[in-house]
Amino acid sequence: MISIKPFKGLRPRKDIVDKVAAKPYDVLNSAEAKAEAANNPFSFLRISKPEINFDEPIDQYAEEVYQKGKEIFDGFIQDNILVKDAEPCLYIYAQTMQNRTQTGLVAGSSIDDYFNNNIKKHELTLVAKENDRIKHMKTKMAQPGMVFLTYKSVAEIDAIIEHYCEHHEAENDFVDSQEVRHQLWKIDNENIIQKLVELFVTKVEASYIADGHHRSAASAKVGKQLRESNPNHTGNEAYNYFLSCLFPSNQLQIQDYNRLVIDTNDLDVATLLQKIQANFEVEKKGTTIYKPQLLHEFSMYVDGNWYKLTAKQNTYDETDPIAVLDVTILSTYVLDDILNIKDQRTDKRIDFVGGIRGLGELQNRVDSGEMKIAFALYPVSLNQLIDIADTGNIMPPKSTWFEPKLKSGLVINELKDGWK
Repeated sequence: MISIKPFKGLRPRKDIVDKVAAKPYDVLNSAEAKAEAANNPFSFLRISKPEINFDEPIDQYAEEVYQKGKEIFDGFIQDNILVKDAEPCLYIYAQTMQNRTQTGLVAGSSIDDYFNNNIKKHELTLVAKENDRIKHMKTKMAQPGMVFLTYKSVAEIDAIIEHYCEHHEAENDFVDSQEVRHQLWKIDNENIIQKLVELFVTKVEASYIADGHHRSAASAKVGKQLRESNPNHTGNEAYNYFLSCLFPSNQLQIQDYNRLVIDTNDLDVATLLQKIQANFEVEKKGTTIYKPQLLHEFSMYVDGNWYKLTAKQNTYDETDPIAVLDVTILSTYVLDDILNIKDQRTDKRIDFVGGIRGLGELQNRVDSGEMKIAFALYPVSLNQLIDIADTGNIMPPKSTWFEPKLKSGLVINELKDGWK
């Protein structure tokens, strides 16, 4: 069962919340973040990606970068840009994009649930990225970015959240530059808080990390370190929980996560197609963009043409939650066997593009000469993600893309709360 906890959220003032709330640190590189935050002194990117505050390019892992992030974070608090709620609360966070709304509950999720695998994972993490987040959190003594969790929907929880939103005015309500509407409600009613906490304990067997494996791993490790270093540890401290937003599974939608490859491994296009035909039915679609319509169907763009690739039955096993995935099929029978890309987490010949950018992005990057081949995939389903996590398996790298992204800086959890 899942343990959640209310907390005293540190939040932007209502009049500037749209200026403070920013994209997550990991969807922008340093140059993109610097451009995004230009002329906006309130942008949370100045805290989550503090390297952008320096005039000259700087190593984002340099000690002075972490200290700059703490300096700006402390300044935001001192200047009342960020204001702390007086009492522990839960928060409802709704996002609406292209007429589809997903509504989650912002709460502290137990690090013990993380270590006990009640919070289930489906991706591996990189030590360097974990350590970076650990340093950010310990320097600021805060969790600045939410972990995106999902759970199998529970009608009673859905009803409480829906009723609350209908009968209370949102604390925050704004539309961002991507035309996504963000709404936040504060739940400060102790009876409602207690009822939601009880429902998660009694009705939710597990939660699943949709996005934020590095943030959750780092938060759990920081919590453990602070727990072990605190001689007066009680279990009630903020560090025992990490900042999360829990969405019911029936409201979420996974987008495609596509691939670009720099070269053809010294194969001409005719030979490449011949090799692909060993495991795929190949149909040339010409110059018009073609998007996969079904599981086990792919599209490929190379040499100015799109191709429909349909995996043959020998390439997948319907009884194996990993082997049946389209990312596994493509990885095994094309990227590895033909293009000699063995490890997608480290190979510099491959890049990944979330479906939100559209297949035109793939075509443009190939046409520009930057990349040689593009592959588009049909999205992984949420049921597939849950099946993989429940069976203790790990998805291939870059399998899922969730959109819209949770805003950083909208709600923050300070780790020093409850410290004795």
